Amino acid sequence: MADYEALKERVDELASRDWDVPGLEAKVKKLSAEGIPRKTLDRDEILANKEQILDRVQRRAEEYNFILKNCAKGTALAVMEEFGLGNMEIIKALSPFPGFGGTGWMCGGVTGGLVALALHFGSDDVLDHEATGATIGVAREFMPRFEDELGSVRCPAIQEDAVFGRYMDPAASEENMKAFAIAKGFEKCGVATGRGARLAASLIIGSME
Repeated sequence: MADYEALKERVDELASRDWDVPGLEAKVKKLSAEGIPRKTLDRDEILANKEQILDRVQRRAEEYNFILKNCAKGTALAVMEEFGLGNMEIIKALSPFPGFGGTGWMCGGVTGGLVALALHFGSDDVLDHEATGATIGVAREFMPRFEDELGSVRCPAIQEDAVFGRYMDPAASEENMKAFAIAKGFEKCGVATGRGARLAASLIIGSME
């Protein structure tokens, strides 16, 4: 069950955080120019540093959401960078996924997390149906855990119960988007991207245990 008191504490911290805008812009520009570095994952090292990794992934997702102004991109990029997954074309493909095309049907913390999980658990062989099944299996673990932590997988409920006290529907109009930005929505909605990225990373690490 969602701990709304803890969520709102994180929202307040995000709203008052001193963001290193030049540093974050430089970081994402470097990733765009050079790509996501490949990694050879060391299982023992990852398991020994699990909490440190999860904290890092969560904070990066919050930062990427803020600088990219896109919750799906921010969630996915944090996990992909940590585990050396995918490429920046995938991040480009996530452009319309905040609020599932701006409809509010699905939080970008969910869609971005699912994409990152698919990159880790899926197969390059598109006919590998067993790998597809495994990816769906882990998605069915991820989504209820996200809902349990945030109270919902949908933007309206998350914004109303954990972030603003109401649904701001930023994609509905230019005026709504301006109001969302003034209310520090790109900062505050990092609570969902951070939790989504942390959950996805936790499932990846859990598969190594």
